[in-house]
Amino acid sequence: MSVKRFVHTSGLRIVTEEVPSVRSAAVGIWVNVGSRDETPAVAGASHFLEHLLFKGTSRRSALEISSSIEAVGGEMNAFTSKEYTCFYARVIDTDLPMAIDVVSDLITSSIVSALDVDAERKVVLEEIAMRDDDPSDLVHDLYAETYYGDTQLGRPILGTVDSIKSMSRNAVFNYYKKRYLPQDLVVAVAGNIKHKKVVEMVERALSADGFLDVKGAPQIRGNEIMRKVKQRPVGIITRKTEQAHMFYGMEGVARHDDRRFAMGILASALGGGMSSRLFQEIREKRGLAYSVYAYAQQFAGSGQIGFYAGCNPTKAIEVIEIIRQVLSDVAEHGMTHEEINRAKGAVRGSLVLSQEDSGSRMSRIGKNEIVYGHVMGFDEILQEISSVTHEDVRKVASEFLTKTPTLALVGPFKSQSTFEKVLAKGSYR
Repeated sequence: MSVKRFVHTSGLRIVTEEVPSVRSAAVGIWVNVGSRDETPAVAGASHFLEHLLFKGTSRRSALEISSSIEAVGGEMNAFTSKEYTCFYARVIDTDLPMAIDVVSDLITSSIVSALDVDAERKVVLEEIAMRDDDPSDLVHDLYAETYYGDTQLGRPILGTVDSIKSMSRNAVFNYYKKRYLPQDLVVAVAGNIKHKKVVEMVERALSADGFLDVKGAPQIRGNEIMRKVKQRPVGIITRKTEQAHMFYGMEGVARHDDRRFAMGILASALGGGMSSRLFQEIREKRGLAYSVYAYAQQFAGSGQIGFYAGCNPTKAIEVIEIIRQVLSDVAEHGMTHEEINRAKGAVRGSLVLSQEDSGSRMSRIGKNEIVYGHVMGFDEILQEISSVTHEDVRKVASEFLTKTPTLALVGPFKSQSTFEKVLAKGSYR
């Protein structure tokens, strides 16, 4: 399998991976814009715009956009993150030219009419309401707000009810025209394809309305350290829920930090599966929770490692104290060679298994190109994981698991002081 890269004079990047053993092909257009690029006045604009680009272009209606892909048995969708937006389609390989044309049409020629803005505003507000009704989802936005404060990374991707209600058509359209430029785009294609033909198809499709008639250089997000605000120890949203949903986290490594592989293995060993330390201590030994997991997350200039659990509200403090005890023990004594080797195997295996279809391969090369400016080879990634040592994991555990924690809780709680006292026990280096 080979990954190939082409850079257009406009700054547009095209990356492909040929997988001749499949009969499918996936195309994704990745845009270097997300919620961290928004001002408070347009909070949620990146996600709002993601919805609106499906509402119609100068060549296609909303129905024609969706039906063109569905009529050939394909799938089409999009998502927005804090740092990028992606529009993608997956089809039979012979239908790839049509899929590229349809997805490109959204990027170059969307109308974003006032009527569509008003109609889709209601949909986005319903999505916010759906998030608010799911405490296991809501707690992650609460954690970001508690940890980062009122900053670009602290604000929710969906925006707020007030920001979405007040956002005008002109504000969204201007955001579209300013941020959706060739220099900010990566087109990723994977499957039963040929690189040269893909480049020709993409250039032809994106040339609509003079979109590529500019000179530019690829824009890679810088790795500047995030502006710091005073970190709140505890954030609570009071809800009459049967479970308390909690997320306990602290500072981790940023995206360009070479220690991110060791951090990923640490997170897996602590909460990556049923054999992980926290799962064993909280669920298997004590039966205090059904869902327990951990993950490390990296952004440009910032990162965290965090731990989720859902439990009976009366057991919340006990679960928090178990998490603290486990992290303290790992920070001081490290983990066993068996735990580290098991975590390395899990990370390697899940990565390999995740690349079994063209859509997953497209996502890997597209995300790598949009955030790093290059695509790390698959074997190179596996080698990086394999080369992480027991000492590497011990060092990141010692340095980061002792950082001052932040706790987010959604459940039937009214007072933060009780949980602040729990966090205040012991000391942090």
